[in-house]
Amino acid sequence: MYPFIRLSCEILRQRSAPPLGLGDTHVSHHVCWPWDLDPWIELNNGRTLTLYDLGRIPMARRMGLARVAMRHGWGMAVAGVSVRYRRRVRAFHRVEMRSRVLGWDARFFYLDQSLWRYGDCLNQMLLRTAVTGRDGIVPPSKVAHAIGHAHEGPALPGWVQAWIAAESERPWPPE
Repeated sequence: MYPFIRLSCEILRQRSAPPLGLGDTHVSHHVCWPWDLDPWIELNNGRTLTLYDLGRIPMARRMGLARVAMRHGWGMAVAGVSVRYRRRVRAFHRVEMRSRVLGWDARFFYLDQSLWRYGDCLNQMLLRTAVTGRDGIVPPSKVAHAIGHAHEGPALPGWVQAWIAAESERPWPPE
């Protein structure tokens, strides 16, 4: 089941945090609870993605995106993700999550999220997300303008551009 109570608590915890700009890093803290574990008694890979929601959604609120999305009837959809797992997260480990928007292209926003413990990166995720409306994907430049970001997005890092290129080579639908 989706952790709606945890998400609500995280949103409440962040309600008085200062607003964020599109390139700013949102930092949040989380605990790996027993119900987050897999049979190897470590953070389940699927639950890792759900925990990243707990950082990303409050970040969107702090940026003003949630308010603007509600006003325009927009939704948000994950369009791709790549995760690197490097260190185990065990029951009751407290972790720091860092979430930030790296930039955007004509269709998608690209986000970097990572989990840290004692200065060591445990895992890191590159996420491609779209804001959607009645007519399909809302151009990120329109979304950025709607939340008060008047400038063009930053150039995407080379490693993100390489990932985008690799994804465009991947057959869809799968063969």
